[in-house]
Amino acid sequence: MNDSFEETLLNGDEDGLNELRRWLFEENIRLTIQKKELDEMKDKFIKEKNAFQDEMRHINIKTVNERKRLKDEENFFDKKMAILKQGYASLQAERAMFEREKREFESEKRITREVRNTMAYEDLTGSLFAGVNSFLALKKRYRDLVKIFHPDNLCGDTEMVTLITKEYERLKSEYDSNLRFYK
Repeated sequence: MNDSFEETLLNGDEDGLNELRRWLFEENIRLTIQKKELDEMKDKFIKEKNAFQDEMRHINIKTVNERKRLKDEENFFDKKMAILKQGYASLQAERAMFEREKREFESEKRITREVRNTMAYEDLTGSLFAGVNSFLALKKRYRDLVKIFHPDNLCGDTEMVTLITKEYERLKSEYDSNLRFYK
């Protein structure tokens, strides 16, 4: 087309020049339309670019806010966890103290019960041997009591027999010491 374009311009043929003008006019219109389309596309891309940048700013702001919220929640969770750990440690200490006090109480209770039982048995054995005023009466009372409380009997009690024997031995030693004292 370049060769024919220059040739037509130089030769000056009217039909060729008209055709060239028409072609130039059409080409000018086509280029104008393309320029308009390109300008519209450029405007569209600029609008999209601005919308994208606005959206990115909003997303960045949301991200920053979410990170801050997550950090605050993490700090809050850490504080709650620290409080729970402290409470758990305090509870463990109180539980240990309670168990220690419970053991002490049970020990005191057991000792008190043993002392009370011993005192009751001593009172009982003392009353079982009440009125005995001679060594022979002591022996007879001892034999009778052992027959009654012997473990082989239906109502037998080993502990009671042991206490009766202890009391018998104590009273027997008193009678022996009294006899020696009078001799």
